[in-house]
Amino acid sequence: MGWLFLLLGVMAEATSHVALRATNGFTNWLPSTIVILGHLIAFIFLGQAMKSLPVGIVHTIWTGLAIVVVTAMSGLIYKQHLDAKVWLGMIVVAAGIAIINLAGAPHSH
Repeated sequence: MGWLFLLLGVMAEATSHVALRATNGFTNWLPSTIVILGHLIAFIFLGQAMKSLPVGIVHTIWTGLAIVVVTAMSGLIYKQHLDAKVWLGMIVVAAGIAIINLAGAPHSH
């Protein structure tokens, strides 16, 4: 269940980060509400993930995956497109996350 909670936390945070642009300095109530609730929900899910996964692993995957998801969502929603070098950097981040997971880092139960 820890991995599911982690994924849900990443999605909640990524959604709130993408909505942050539409808040117009927190003057638009709907995106502002999405930002606040998204962060709250993300931390609730991350706290649940940390019950069964090590803090360092949760934090590493959360931040790395959030970078990629926010970038992809921004491209879809705001038509913000990045060049190949930036995407290559994100692939390196993703590869690092995969290596950490494949290394068999100890999991607490």
